[in-house]
Amino acid sequence: MTLLQIQDVEKLFGGLHAVNQASFDVEQGELVGLIGPNGSGKTTLLNVLSGLMTANAGQVLLDGHSVLGMTPTKLTRLGVLRMFQMTRVFTRVSALDNLIVCGLAMGLNEPKATARAIELLEELQLTHVMHLDGGQLSGGQKKLLEFGACFMVQPRLALLDEPFAAVHPVMKETMAAFIRRRSAGGQTFILVSHDMPVVVELCARAVCMNAGKVLADGPTEQVLNDPAVMEAYLGTEALEGHEHA
Repeated sequence: MTLLQIQDVEKLFGGLHAVNQASFDVEQGELVGLIGPNGSGKTTLLNVLSGLMTANAGQVLLDGHSVLGMTPTKLTRLGVLRMFQMTRVFTRVSALDNLIVCGLAMGLNEPKATARAIELLEELQLTHVMHLDGGQLSGGQKKLLEFGACFMVQPRLALLDEPFAAVHPVMKETMAAFIRRRSAGGQTFILVSHDMPVVVELCARAVCMNAGKVLADGPTEQVLNDPAVMEAYLGTEALEGHEHA
């Protein structure tokens, strides 16, 4: 069943097409890797999908209903949750309270929010820092905490923007294992990452963007071996060298 339909979405900054007629669908329960070189439009597209930016043209459908132009708050209530590339946590309250506040904002009562927060902290191996203020956590711990906040209430669609960037390998594996378990249980993800080994491991399908356009869409290994994708990442000279190797 198709959960999300992205149809000819455009986002302009002045005369620059940051997203240029991007189109692809995401099925319920799919884990899609959204890849591409820096400046290809991946984060801008996530900003449109999460309501932080308004598209100049195109359509976004969730369960067949238009959600383009909705506020982040309304999209969150519809189950579209977003993790940002730049980590955002409440620095002056505890890690536990960070999650509880998110749960309350999503409609849980305090006992349910507390129980859920403790479950997530255990699963993400953060119980030893649960009473430290968010500002006292390491960069990787803050990433895990923000990641956990996306799952205080089961999202319909989780949008993850570079969750593994600058994260210790042990914490990266904790997060990857969490994603694997949720994906096996039918959770839907769009995962933006430059960590190709993790994308290959986690994502059966990848969508590659370049210069705002969807360059390739299909099985991950097939997309990564597409000459146009290799050229976008490596440049024409590197591609020619690869072909003659």
